[in-house]
Amino acid sequence: MKTVLVVANETLGGRALIDAVRSRMAEGEPRFVLCVPATRPKAGLVIYDDAVFDAAQARIDLALEFAHAEGIDAVGEVGDPDPYSATIDAVREYNPDEIIISTYPETRSGWQRRDLIERVRDATGLPVEHVVGDPDSEGLPFGVTLAVANRTASGDELFEALKEKAQGDAHDQGRRLFIVVVPQEGGDGSASRRARTRLKLVLRRLKAAGLFAAGTIGDPDPFTAVMNGLQFFHVDDIVISTFAETKSGWMQADLVQRVRNATGKPVEHIVHRDPASTAAS
Repeated sequence: MKTVLVVANETLGGRALIDAVRSRMAEGEPRFVLCVPATRPKAGLVIYDDAVFDAAQARIDLALEFAHAEGIDAVGEVGDPDPYSATIDAVREYNPDEIIISTYPETRSGWQRRDLIERVRDATGLPVEHVVGDPDSEGLPFGVTLAVANRTASGDELFEALKEKAQGDAHDQGRRLFIVVVPQEGGDGSASRRARTRLKLVLRRLKAAGLFAAGTIGDPDPFTAVMNGLQFFHVDDIVISTFAETKSGWMQADLVQRVRNATGKPVEHIVHRDPASTAAS
């Protein structure tokens, strides 16, 4: 079986890359290996290393779900932050027959400025196809929703809202993808573990319902968690889930309106109905 290595980060899911993959599928049934270097955003808020890795893993998880639904044989892994090292590591491990590298246009691509394509060709001797995409201007062939929640993440209200949003896209050729962000709560050492447990529960439920979903834990400050998510992912709209205003620290901090003002994106507020709870958000 032919093996094709695909190297991409922010342009993963772009139209040019999808077309390149589909052209290989038309020629046979190759195995695709996705490599996403854990590179940091070029600008914006400070990002922790764990968040960079989680964002790259979320891209891979969504891409693999999408590929498997299309009948495409694919595996994936997060690579070294340096795209050249990530590519060479993947070549050594998977022994591909060819490589596809996806970048932004030259004026925006740090990978091109570092001559990544020619360096990989010279080092591997393999056929390397370079595809160029700009999801910021071209859009993606599917909708992407960023969903942000903490203690309400596994609630029925958020689940039903996301399911309804996915069903509303049924007439489109593409599919809606969901990025779930669970901000860490508190400063103790167990905050990360609690957030990951909540994230795992909500992703399991969404996937069981047939939705394409992946996610990360986020900064303890929910506003920062949202803005970090927008640094990593091309998002069409945002869903924020909280308790009722009288019980929600997020609402008392005017989170929903602040996100609307800062992003200019549609923001839907889901209120979790839990009269027995006295928690914040």
